Amino acid sequence: MGANDDAAHPWLADVRKLLSKAAGARIPTLAICLGGQLLAVALGGSVATGEQGPEVGPGLVSKKDAAWTDPLFADLPLMQDVLQFHNDAITRLPAGAELLASSPRYAYQAFRFDRCAYGVQFHIETTPDVVLDWARQSPEMAELTRPDVLTQENLARVHADITETWRPFAHRFVRLVSGDLAPAADRQRTLPMA
Repeated sequence: MGANDDAAHPWLADVRKLLSKAAGARIPTLAICLGGQLLAVALGGSVATGEQGPEVGPGLVSKKDAAWTDPLFADLPLMQDVLQFHNDAITRLPAGAELLASSPRYAYQAFRFDRCAYGVQFHIETTPDVVLDWARQSPEMAELTRPDVLTQENLARVHADITETWRPFAHRFVRLVSGDLAPAADRQRTLPMA
């Protein structure tokens, strides 16, 4: 399903409202893949079928300038291993959102809205079995990868890399939720004084 598929999935409207309320109340939020797309739309961004086709399988995203001072993203390496499995892409960020990660194919891979609402286009929470199940359910998407990419052995290696990178990120998010980690600073709205 896509973030705008209300006709087939009417409950998506309620999820967007919930995400909008959470962001407005500054409740720490981490929205992954479809969740990230729903967060973008809920806050005034847009999502559409990706013009460059689906992203499927392991990939890399890179940090953008705002990520270097973000409480969740700052300690990530410049390039991060992720897992992609989507047809739609975020095509416009909500007004005021800060871009945190990008890739050559689709620019809006991760963003933060206000101080603590995060949306990511990719997956950091999967297991090899989950990805293999998606590939069985969507063979037309699985066919877009090289034959050796979606094997149990390769996915085990990929997920070990993803875990090494993203588990500390998840721990920082838990600290953010519990109040042990300060949210991002308010966005600077004026030019710095020389």
